[in-house]
Amino acid sequence: MSAATEIAANAIAGPLGERLSWVSRQLRLGADPEPTWAFLARDPATGQLSRAMSRAAQTGAPVADVLTRLADDARETTRAASVAAARSVGVKAVAPLGLCFLPAFVLLGIIPIVAGLAATITIP
Repeated sequence: MSAATEIAANAIAGPLGERLSWVSRQLRLGADPEPTWAFLARDPATGQLSRAMSRAAQTGAPVADVLTRLADDARETTRAASVAAARSVGVKAVAPLGLCFLPAFVLLGIIPIVAGLAATITIP
């Protein structure tokens, strides 16, 4: 399990990779797996991974299905966040368009009509 964790840590890199690398080193040195994996439970993003790996270390259950489900859940969460961000772009784009087109509409569409009506009303 420590070899797979080290490979994943090298592939991920960054802060998460560093934490996984630390876990891998601790497991390689013979540390108790449960408290070692509990180190990752402090971060909400890796809490489920921590619980799954602790449970697997405790019971000896295979983790492939659990890790596949966690990866699917992470992909779905990321997809949902990107869709929400894409939807908010349309709302945010309305303000600049309104600021640009509203004055032009008023100057070219409303003022000539009002001026024309005012001219016909004031001049009998």
